[in-house]
Amino acid sequence: MNIKIQDLTSGNVTRTLLRFAGPMFLANLLQSFYSIVDMVVVGRFVGSEGLAAVSSASMLVFLITSVCTGIAQGGAVLVAQYEGAGQKRQQAEAVLALFVLAAAFAAAVTAAGFFFYHPALLLMRVPQEAAADADGYMGIICGGTAFVFGYNAVCAILRGLGDSKRPLYFVLAAAIVNVALDLLLVGRFHMGTRGAAVATVSSQGVSFFIAAAYLWRSRLVAIHWKWKISKKNAAAILRVGLPSAGQMAVLNFSYLAAAGMLNVYGVTVAAASGIGLKVNTFAAMPVWAVGQAVSAMAGQAMGKGDIAHTGGVARAGTAVSVIAALVAVAFFQVFAPQVVLLFDGNPEVVREGVLYLRICCSLNCVAYAVMYTLNAFATGLGDASFAFWNSMLDCVLIRIFGSWLLGPVLGYGFIGIYIAEMFAPVLPAIAGIVYFRRGKWKLRRLV
Repeated sequence: MNIKIQDLTSGNVTRTLLRFAGPMFLANLLQSFYSIVDMVVVGRFVGSEGLAAVSSASMLVFLITSVCTGIAQGGAVLVAQYEGAGQKRQQAEAVLALFVLAAAFAAAVTAAGFFFYHPALLLMRVPQEAAADADGYMGIICGGTAFVFGYNAVCAILRGLGDSKRPLYFVLAAAIVNVALDLLLVGRFHMGTRGAAVATVSSQGVSFFIAAAYLWRSRLVAIHWKWKISKKNAAAILRVGLPSAGQMAVLNFSYLAAAGMLNVYGVTVAAASGIGLKVNTFAAMPVWAVGQAVSAMAGQAMGKGDIAHTGGVARAGTAVSVIAALVAVAFFQVFAPQVVLLFDGNPEVVREGVLYLRICCSLNCVAYAVMYTLNAFATGLGDASFAFWNSMLDCVLIRIFGSWLLGPVLGYGFIGIYIAEMFAPVLPAIAGIVYFRRGKWKLRRLV
């Protein structure tokens, strides 16, 4: 069986981008559906304490997932550039190197997750009423880390080859399993947050095994399988993958730190801000899909040596991302009360959740669209270090330090933390524009 490979370097840039990004948007939507279903079901059957537990634990889940997706991103960029350059043998060697690295990092992250999740929850100051539920949830989630690594590795390879449809099918199967098990384990058997965690891990396992079976049957792996991996390819993957993982880890750590500051203000604020963060995640879905498409398209174009087409990818991607962000902001501003009610019917939680969205689903979404797209563009060229340092500006200098300054220090409370969140991506967006306009990216490539 052959993998369907798509040339992302020809035709109208915007049309190709939309056609390639569309299935990835739906896949991202379904992936987030896992955690959204967990929160909705837990909120309905367990209550605000369970909801606060899953919200807090989700921050740690994002941190773990960031390492998985970061390493996989290194493989996606390398595969895409080899595809653009027409170097099939090296591409097959890169696939094998990615799997070996993914297995090694999966083992390390799983061990670290089991060791650190409880101290991390203590540092986050999870409300006492929700602490036991959060512990139970994380203990099970950490056991599924290998599935997340494996699934992301397979999908990264497919994205690099220009196939964005197969990952959508894999996630669809996982979403069906997740919803069914959530309703069964949490709703019928009253297993609480542990039931939600079992549902999530089971769905991740399904998506991984289906994806791995598909890739194993493809000629890309079967013909070139061997035990010795290319050190050159492994180094190239890590050169992109480690900064990408660091970028996403820092981003998620900044949200974790902000959640720790917000948890001080009680279960209501913790639950409301957790809901708000999930909603912001939905607002960012189209931007993530466009960013993933930009990385793959820029990688293929740069591997081919087509600088003009590469620049066109960045411009088209930024324009599409900004438009998508504006539409999402308008929707969630208008329907904020109704959206929060989907998660929790507590009037206090609804009031605080709407306040979060009024502040944190506004300017930051548009600035984030610019920042994320241009960071993804730099990563697709192999310049993941720029994306990492730009994320440090967003996360450490503004989100973490700004939240601490405006919240506890200057006494603006959780409103101050929300304001810091709103302004966090503005300077990095400007830095991304400067990076593109200076043009030094034209000299960047991995192969």
